[in-house]
Amino acid sequence: MADIQSDLVILGGGSGGYAAALRAAELGKSVTLIEKDKVGGTCLHRGCIPTKALLHAGEIADGARESATFGVNATFEGVDMAGVHKYKDGVISKNWKGLQGLIKSRGIQTIEGEGRLVGPKSVQVGDGTYTGANLVLATGSYSRTLPGLDLDGQRVIASEHALQLDHVPETAVVLGGGVIGCEFASAWTSFGSKVTIVEALPHLVPLEDEANSKLLERAFRRRGIGFKLGARFEKVEHTDAGVRVTLEGGETLDAEVLLVSVGRGPTTANLGYEEQGIAMDRGFVTVDEYCRTSVDGVYAVGDLIPTLQLAHVGFAEGILVAEHIAGLPVVPIDYAGVPRITYSQPEVASVGYTETQAAEKFGADNITTVTYDLSGNGRSAILNTKGAVKLVAEKDGPVLGIHIVGDRVGELIAEAQLIYNWEALPSEVAQLIHPHPTQSEAIGEAHLLLAGKPLHVHD
Repeated sequence: MADIQSDLVILGGGSGGYAAALRAAELGKSVTLIEKDKVGGTCLHRGCIPTKALLHAGEIADGARESATFGVNATFEGVDMAGVHKYKDGVISKNWKGLQGLIKSRGIQTIEGEGRLVGPKSVQVGDGTYTGANLVLATGSYSRTLPGLDLDGQRVIASEHALQLDHVPETAVVLGGGVIGCEFASAWTSFGSKVTIVEALPHLVPLEDEANSKLLERAFRRRGIGFKLGARFEKVEHTDAGVRVTLEGGETLDAEVLLVSVGRGPTTANLGYEEQGIAMDRGFVTVDEYCRTSVDGVYAVGDLIPTLQLAHVGFAEGILVAEHIAGLPVVPIDYAGVPRITYSQPEVASVGYTETQAAEKFGADNITTVTYDLSGNGRSAILNTKGAVKLVAEKDGPVLGIHIVGDRVGELIAEAQLIYNWEALPSEVAQLIHPHPTQSEAIGEAHLLLAGKPLHVHD
């Protein structure tokens, strides 16, 4: 059995794993990257990229239906799912080939196969063992389900199955009104499905500021997307036409498919983690602010640690770990300062604290909020979108949270993260000049309002 040594062994080639590999190689480290499937992981192949491609195809379908609104004569003749998949898979393939070339150019050794820890810093793959001076665990996550709710991949499906459907379901029930559930509900509605979301908590996208949730709910009602809030799943049965979903209390919903989108769990089982003394909590690997596990020289990043399960968080954690291993000074990640986006139609984007979180942390009497409606924004009127920018700030202090709803507002959240992370005062942002007509003006207008000198705002 071969035993190959390197400065850094990484188990898992998703967002966090390959980011750590690329940065470590940049810093002169020898790197072995182990991946059982394809580098790029869930995000590239079964998550972020294909889902957003589906949503963009849905946007095109909506544009065709609504073209007369803009004085354009077009005819919507339906959705060709084979064509949608060709487009989607082309986007994935292009990104994957680019990533493979990048990894190769950095001199990173890639090992294809399923790895398992057989020592504190040793991973066995087939007949080979790969040992590093340091080890990074980056094995990602899987689609969760509920006890007694089995996924069959055809009628009761998870997001990875939904991305491969060869047709548009006529009707669908989406179990879970978080990011994944709302994105698929949005895309399927654009394709022509009749969708109902079932969410156990009081609002859709329940981790967002309540104002954002309510704006999304209002928009979904306008689009004909049904949702049942505070509703708990009881059981699902197969029928001749698909599935029958029963909720607590006895209400039933019939549909062609049931999409289970109740979150993602860490992929840590049967990989030898606990046997090597790595501390765990409910399946997650526990880490400190530098992503160090309980075993010296072993780090963990991405979805298998209890931080935000976002690809860009994985990138940041991977880079942090590589730099920490190299002895560079690093600053722990402020997870509140990470942008969060739901790519539905309309989009929901946020950074920083919600109003509730800010009140709990700083005291309700010490915070203030304003809301700028996108009806005052010229570019939003051109795009025919509705929504708002809500700011949460410390009284006579910095901006603590920025929460936006509207088409394409995910593109605005990069500026918002600078405002939060640089602890900007409303008056400082208000003096910046935003280009007209753009949706970015809504950020400026909201800060003008908060600074006490509103411009395009009705009393």
